[in-house]
Amino acid sequence: MGRVNQASDGTGPGVITSDGCSVEFYARMTAMGEPAIVHGALRPGASILELGSGTGRITHPLVALGHPVVAVDESPEMLAYVRDAETVCSRIEDLALGRSFDAVLLASHLINADTTTRTAFLAACRRHVAGDGCVIIQQHPPEWFSAAADGQSTRNGIIFRMRGVSRPAPNLVAATMEYVDGHQRWTQSFTATRLDETELAAVLADAGLRLDRYLTEDCAWLRAVPAG
Repeated sequence: MGRVNQASDGTGPGVITSDGCSVEFYARMTAMGEPAIVHGALRPGASILELGSGTGRITHPLVALGHPVVAVDESPEMLAYVRDAETVCSRIEDLALGRSFDAVLLASHLINADTTTRTAFLAACRRHVAGDGCVIIQQHPPEWFSAAADGQSTRNGIIFRMRGVSRPAPNLVAATMEYVDGHQRWTQSFTATRLDETELAAVLADAGLRLDRYLTEDCAWLRAVPAG
């Protein structure tokens, strides 16, 4: 969901990261098809740098699929849950490992952050992707911004509610996500920035990348490669 503020109530807040995320909630989350999309875009055994890995809900399936993964997150409490992968505690913006990877993964709609944050995230992707590698990105498709509305769904026993949807500017959607698991509830407020295909191409080009192809029919996942 991009950079967000998150709080928890019910039995208590637990550990909250510096950017407001509940470690307890993310530790309960499981992958929802993301590893298969990423795996399908890569050669077998490709090395992956995962930016914003959290507690490893995508990391662990990718490792099981045969990929060596370096998981990056700024929260040591999040990284404490990651198994069978190298971990690096760092802000994405500050990351400079001095080595490259077959693939860099930027999931969780981080590309839909504000301009300054998005630019820094994509620069980190470009710094770490091999010349013949790729960057796998998850975005909110442009159509989502017009369709977003209050609603509710359930996945893996967790209730997901989106409420308070507003559009503070033509290219923005702001809302609060509410997650309910039994007697526990967490809320997460966010603002997402719309990128149409032309804008996406431009921000990728500014980062020294170009769109290779979309990985899903809804254009929520895409593969970018170094330009030139």
